[in-house]
Amino acid sequence: MAERNAELNPATGFDPNGVGVANGSYFGMPFTPEEASLVLISAPWDVTVSYGAGTAYAPDSLIEASTQLDLYDPAAPNAWQRGIATADIDYTLHELSDRLRNDARRVIAHLEQGGETTDDYVVRKIRRVNEGSEELNRNIHAEASQWLDAGKVVGLVGGDHSTPYGLLAALGERHEHFGVLQIDAHCDLRACYEGFEYSHASIMYNVLRDIPAVERITQVGVRDFSAAELRMAEQSGRVAQFGDHDLMQAAFDGESWSATCERIVATLPKKVYISFDIDGLDIEYCPNSGAPVPGGLNFNQAVALLKKVADSGRQIIGFDLVEVGAASEERAKVDAIVGARMLWKLCGQTLRTLPTK
Repeated sequence: MAERNAELNPATGFDPNGVGVANGSYFGMPFTPEEASLVLISAPWDVTVSYGAGTAYAPDSLIEASTQLDLYDPAAPNAWQRGIATADIDYTLHELSDRLRNDARRVIAHLEQGGETTDDYVVRKIRRVNEGSEELNRNIHAEASQWLDAGKVVGLVGGDHSTPYGLLAALGERHEHFGVLQIDAHCDLRACYEGFEYSHASIMYNVLRDIPAVERITQVGVRDFSAAELRMAEQSGRVAQFGDHDLMQAAFDGESWSATCERIVATLPKKVYISFDIDGLDIEYCPNSGAPVPGGLNFNQAVALLKKVADSGRQIIGFDLVEVGAASEERAKVDAIVGARMLWKLCGQTLRTLPTK
C-alpha cells in the first residue's frame, strides 16, 4: 500500500495509481484550468456530418472512458503532472447542434435526390446552419482565447471536424507562423461543402483561406478525397501530403515507419498544431466515426508519429481530437476506448514540448 500511494498528492488526494475518479474531468484529473498547463475544451457539435451522426456526444463518452485507462505513459512519463484540466462544457452548443442537425439532414437528403443548394426548399435551412456554425466558431474562439491569454495550451475535443476552426483562428492571431499536422482519412479541402461554409469537410480549406499564419498543412493517411481536393493540395504550395497509398508503398518497399515519420516531420515548421481526426486510423479503431474508411494508420504508428514530432524539438502549440463515435452499446464502445487513449497520448506529447518553467 505504501508503494501504491508513493505518488499520492497530499493537496488533492489524487492517486495516479488508483481507481479513476468520475469527477466530470477528462482522465479524472484533479486540476482546475487556472492550475493546469493544458486546458481541454469541448465542442459537442456535429451539424454538418454527411453520413453518420453522433460525434456531438463524444466529449461525454470520452470523459467516461478516460477514467478507465492507466496514467503511466512510457512515451511521456509523468508529463501529466504539469496539469491537464477540463474546462466547463457549454451544453447549449449541443442543443443548438441538435436543432440545426435537422436542417442539415434535410439539406443533405435534398441534394442526394438531385436537388441544388439554390433551391427554395433548402436556402433558409442552409442559412440557419451557416449562422449557427458562425456562432459555434465565435464560442470556441472566445473560450480558446481566454485560456491562451492566460498562458495555457489548449486542446479541443470534438465533435466533428468543423469544431477546431475557432481555436485555430485564435492561434493564428497569436503566432506569426505555425504548421498543422493533420492525421485524417479525408483532405477536408472542399469549399462550402453541400452549401455549408463551415462543413466538417471544409475545415482545411477554411484554414488555408482565413489563417495565413498556417504556413504548412501536412496531411497524413488521407485516402478518401475528390480530384478537386487533390488539385488544390498540389497547387496551394502550403499542403504536403503523405497519402495512405504512398505510405503503404513505402512500407512495401522496405522503408521503416521511423524513417517515414522523419520525412513527415521534416515538412513541419518549429511550431505545430495537431489536428487528429480519429478516422485517420484504420476502421477497426473507429467503426462508429462519422465516415470511417478502410486503410489508414494503426494506433502505434500514430503514437510513434506524435512522439517523433516531440522528439524533433518542435513545440506542439495545440491540438484537436475529432470525429470520435459515441455508440451507446457496450460492445460498440471501442471508439471511446481508443479515443480516450489517443487523447492521453496527445496530451502527453504536447506537455513534453512545453518550455521548462
